[in-house]
Amino acid sequence: MEDQSQQEQASLAVRKRVQDSFDLQGLMAHLGARLAHVGPGRVHIVLPARPEVTQQHGYVHAGATSAIADSAGGYAALTLFSEDSEVLTVEYKINLLAAAAGDHLEAIGTVLKPGRTLTVCQLEVYGVQPDGARKLVANGQQTLIRVNRSTE
Repeated sequence: MEDQSQQEQASLAVRKRVQDSFDLQGLMAHLGARLAHVGPGRVHIVLPARPEVTQQHGYVHAGATSAIADSAGGYAALTLFSEDSEVLTVEYKINLLAAAAGDHLEAIGTVLKPGRTLTVCQLEVYGVQPDGARKLVANGQQTLIRVNRSTE
């Protein structure tokens, strides 16, 4: 049975703040990624498998896989901070476990340890088949720093 916290939705205000920020990301738009779930400390991003995001063997490129993982973790952290905060990635490590194949990829960022300054997230990316079968294709860990939103 799936953990209840995995399906819990963030407040409408938090979901809107995350969506508004996500919409400003040129790379996510360029890749064709979209937010699929925004919960407290947990965000899912879906990336459809298309020729534009593949490498030479037809699998989703590691760069695209890593990018959606990084964004999922960043937004997971952002859900736990006040509206005057932003987050930036300090570092992340990703292990590519299997060829990124499927109808789409789903990246899941989950906050492991929130902090006043640094936050640590778990990153997972699944290849999802048209029938819903899922395979873990990448996992990693990320450290983010909370910064005050610019008033410029």
